[in-house]
Amino acid sequence: MSGQVVRLDRDGPVARVTLDRPQVHNAFDERLIAQLHDAFTGLGRDEGVRVVVLAGEGPSFCAGADLEWMRRAASWGEEENRRDAAALAAMLRAVAECPRPVVARVHGNAYGGGVGLVAAADLAVAADNVQFAFTEVRLGLAPATIAPHVVEKIGPGWALRLFLTGERIDAQQALRIGLVYRVVPPEELDAAVQEVVRMLLSGGPQAQAACKELVRRVAGDRGPDVDDYTARLIAALRTGPEGQEGIRSFLEKRRPGWVEG
Repeated sequence: MSGQVVRLDRDGPVARVTLDRPQVHNAFDERLIAQLHDAFTGLGRDEGVRVVVLAGEGPSFCAGADLEWMRRAASWGEEENRRDAAALAAMLRAVAECPRPVVARVHGNAYGGGVGLVAAADLAVAADNVQFAFTEVRLGLAPATIAPHVVEKIGPGWALRLFLTGERIDAQQALRIGLVYRVVPPEELDAAVQEVVRMLLSGGPQAQAACKELVRRVAGDRGPDVDDYTARLIAALRTGPEGQEGIRSFLEKRRPGWVEG
């Protein structure tokens, strides 16, 4: 469980946070969640940072939950699952409430919690060949801890449709529903991100921090209370019969019991 799986680089006022687990498509586990939380907490306190770019190493941006992490979670009790989910909720909130503008550079597919990370960022620039999906329901689970950020970004109507179906959407659809800010061909992704960074650097840093807080308050601050609810929800689902069957069937590469045929 040791080792660095998040890289942090600086180029003047621009910080780059890179998910660095390419061998598992940057999937979440305890290390990645903890290191992302620490990175964004630290950057939020660093007044020399003006913009944060969030990126991924390898073919995917983030594939959601790591298989071994899921396997461990399936064997834990509800309270341990609650604490684990609360750590993920705290990390996503650290991204969303970082006082610096956060730009997600989405070069590859994002699934499950990976889409939550995209939603938690302020602005996402995606390659036009990227796909997104909330696949939790197909495991007998719900995208509980990421829901506050997804619902805030795309609204309850689209969130519910995509949560219920688990379907994949392409980058253009993600653009239409507001999940991403801009879509470009893969070869233009870095230039597009740099253009967004330049725009952000032209704004006042205190004003931008105030804008982020302003929008949260005007939209209705859900605050940490909802994190406790979502953590308890996912813990109960993970330890319930349907979640256990969904995780087992996924790990065993078979259809879950509620799928016919």
